[in-house]
Amino acid sequence: MTQAQKIDPHPSVVAVSVSDRKGVVKENVPQVELVVDHGVQGDAHAEGGHRQVSLLALESIDKMRAAGADVKPGDFAENITTRGIAVDQLPVGTRVRLGRDAELTITQIGKACHQGCAIRELVGDCIMPREGVFAQVDKGGVVRPGDSIEVFHVPGGDSDGK
Repeated sequence: MTQAQKIDPHPSVVAVSVSDRKGVVKENVPQVELVVDHGVQGDAHAEGGHRQVSLLALESIDKMRAAGADVKPGDFAENITTRGIAVDQLPVGTRVRLGRDAELTITQIGKACHQGCAIRELVGDCIMPREGVFAQVDKGGVVRPGDSIEVFHVPGGDSDGK
């Protein structure tokens, strides 16, 4: 695991976010419901497939802030903003638990940014193509800011996330 994962023994959810349209910043909400084989209930990107939920580390957002961008969780269209875990360093196939119930499998690291992306226009760059992570929902549940994040399976590695 990466240095960030070793430093913080209690990774957590910082924000949960949704939008009713694709390609725009997401609104931070008090909680989201993750639905098996679907994604985030009420989110424009929830349509099954392998990119049901998007995650981005607050540490990635902080890099953009350090470069002068006025950004916050949700501005990169991520559904779940994390702290204390380098999600972009988790191999595809890694399984994580969010809060008490929800379980995800990491399915993709990064993505191609589409033309006319409102996020890129807003901040001048987009870190989602490099550091965003996508996952499928294996077990549904409600996720809220402050919920714990537990890595419980890493393909070819340890299973306790440390």
